[in-house]
Amino acid sequence: MNRRELIKLGAAAGGLSLAGVPFHVLAQGKKGGVINALVQPEPSGLMIGITQNGPTQLISGNIYEGLLRYSENIDPLPSLATSWTISPDGTLYTFKLKRNVTWHDGKPFTSADVVFSADVFLRKTHARLRANLAPVESIRAVDPYTVEFKLKYPFGPFLNIFEVGSMPMVPKHIYDGTDFLTNPANARPIGTGPLKFKEWVRGSYIQLVRNEKYHEPDVPLVDAVYFHVIPDAAARAAAFESGKVDLVPGGTVEYFDVPRLAKLPGVQTSTKGWEFFAPHSWLWVNHRKGVMGNVKFRQAMAFAIDRDAIAKVAWQGYAKTATGPFNSHIKFYSTDVAKYPRDLAKAKQLLSESGYKGETLRLLPLPYGETWTRSAEIVRQNLQQAGIKIEMTPTDVAGWIERLNKWDYDLAFTYVYQYGDPALGVARNYTSDNIAQGSPFNNVEGYRNPKVDELFAAGSRELDPAKRAEIYKAVQKILLDEMPVVWMHELNFPTLFRTRLNNPISSGIGLNDSLGRAWMA
Repeated sequence: MNRRELIKLGAAAGGLSLAGVPFHVLAQGKKGGVINALVQPEPSGLMIGITQNGPTQLISGNIYEGLLRYSENIDPLPSLATSWTISPDGTLYTFKLKRNVTWHDGKPFTSADVVFSADVFLRKTHARLRANLAPVESIRAVDPYTVEFKLKYPFGPFLNIFEVGSMPMVPKHIYDGTDFLTNPANARPIGTGPLKFKEWVRGSYIQLVRNEKYHEPDVPLVDAVYFHVIPDAAARAAAFESGKVDLVPGGTVEYFDVPRLAKLPGVQTSTKGWEFFAPHSWLWVNHRKGVMGNVKFRQAMAFAIDRDAIAKVAWQGYAKTATGPFNSHIKFYSTDVAKYPRDLAKAKQLLSESGYKGETLRLLPLPYGETWTRSAEIVRQNLQQAGIKIEMTPTDVAGWIERLNKWDYDLAFTYVYQYGDPALGVARNYTSDNIAQGSPFNNVEGYRNPKVDELFAAGSRELDPAKRAEIYKAVQKILLDEMPVVWMHELNFPTLFRTRLNNPISSGIGLNDSLGRAWMA
């Protein structure tokens, strides 16, 4: 009897296994196991509806779920919702929910949880989603497995707001009537995802385990995932090199270590899984302070900085020079805009015309490791070559956030996610209604242009993709002419993993919702 016949026999027998692995799993070439991964820094919390930073999303995106998942082309896929319809005028979205879904404590998931999550819990705890829900007039449970979102007006990117980091479903029976921020469940999160929270040993690891009652057949395919907390960058690289760790999420080790680690036997790299986020870096320029409000000065900086060299040297090739405010992975990206290649003579000319008088400007690096430090050093050198005096003002993460929140900076590094659509992840950085202290990710530079405001508003309310493309092409042209910030790079965070780890990335948000679908050979 050959292997194929043996597998068929095992499947028919219903329960026959080889080495303890069910034959239906072997037939697919898959089996379970334990994944050891890195997380850096250690998350401040795991309740993804309250804490949305990168480490929290990496872990808790596998505990919680959204109504939809997204492909690498940012196409919506079923998750807790099996199907959806949109009214012809684009103002009524109806979602059919999957039946027989349970929370990790065994209670059923229904439309009441959706209404509570989106209309009550997340409106209080999730600032980005709260802004994206501004067009929503009402959210209604039609029956236990049907939910309607009624909009006041069409909102072109509405289907993009349902991924787990943007709109995680939270259990009504756990949170209703409680103080959301102090609820004990925040320390032991309860979701519907393929992996369940097991244990958190502070400073050491976070353990997730298989959800045996998950609603998707043959998922999860792993028994457990450990996220190891190792503060020192060199020690993180050594943990992967030694075999203690199977999976290194993008940005977890220094970029100068990536080429060496990628050459180890049995190691793969991938830059997939960031398509939805489209990480985009730039220099904030504080328009409120002297010459920085002058467009020629900002253009001079753009011509002075050698972004190609920074991508090659600091980022080891895992960055692509940005052409403007739109990342090339998101919808309506255009290359028909003004270009700013490195041109020191042009930079000096514009600097002279801007009225710059030799004042020293403070440069705030992003305190996320050696790659960002090297980038800042090259930028300082480039700007000084053009004649701009620069003083570095390094700080820790808390200090970086505080300075940007209070607009206490001259120039500052950042990177943001663009969430697949300019209405969700680009407009917030340039429209005047997003100029407000208290966030490091809104219109921190203080840029104002009524035409830009008008175009972004029109783009968000238009449903015709061709018309949206024309609107966003126009706004990109204006922004490239006025250079409100100095765009740096599209970031390609490389994930390192053992070849025995299969399918670690299966969506446009990558590891954040894929680990339950991975398996160890």
